[in-house]
Amino acid sequence: MGKIEAIIFDMDGVIIDSEPFWKRAEKRVFASVGVEVSEELCRITASMTTSDVTKFWFEQQPWRNKTLEDVENEVIEYVKHLIEKEGTAIRGIERIIKQLTHRGYKTGLATNSPYLLIPVVLKKLKLENYFDAVSSAEHELEGKPNPSVYLSVAKKLNVRPESCIAIEDSCSGLEAAKHAGMKTIAIVKDDCNDHLKYEFADAKINDYTEFDFSLIS
Repeated sequence: MGKIEAIIFDMDGVIIDSEPFWKRAEKRVFASVGVEVSEELCRITASMTTSDVTKFWFEQQPWRNKTLEDVENEVIEYVKHLIEKEGTAIRGIERIIKQLTHRGYKTGLATNSPYLLIPVVLKKLKLENYFDAVSSAEHELEGKPNPSVYLSVAKKLNVRPESCIAIEDSCSGLEAAKHAGMKTIAIVKDDCNDHLKYEFADAKINDYTEFDFSLIS
């Protein structure tokens, strides 16, 4: 492995425990326009951008009276409300970010979530001053697993993709980082029933207590 200069984090499920908020918001908002949201289909949409999720449910069960953009914005606003009210950091993330900064690594954030939510999350977790660059797939032609959001962050950090490690908790995120030419660390969730989906990560940890700088040095 060449010299690692930057660590790039996903957001939902990697620095903040916000994935349940998305489920709650989607069920609430889509139900308001007559969509019956199933757990099975929610698993399909879990890693999509908010725009793609809205299109997905509209194609499944079309609604009237509200535009897709209006519904999408309602989901985002409700998630924003939940983050501000109930958001909690993934255990150990603050310590890791501070240690990375202290050791001279650049830090980035690459998410499929809307850009509007990034400052909300960082403010809630008191991490506003610890990320050198952030990007949302909202500003890319495609979200993860397309690598563009990772490439955008690397460009902002002024580092080559092969000098980056991405920390992810989803298949689509790991795939995006790999396609960008980055090394990957997967956070394997305790309740995951399919550990094989993480097999192509360069390293795996269950949480940040297992994070060791030998993984990146």
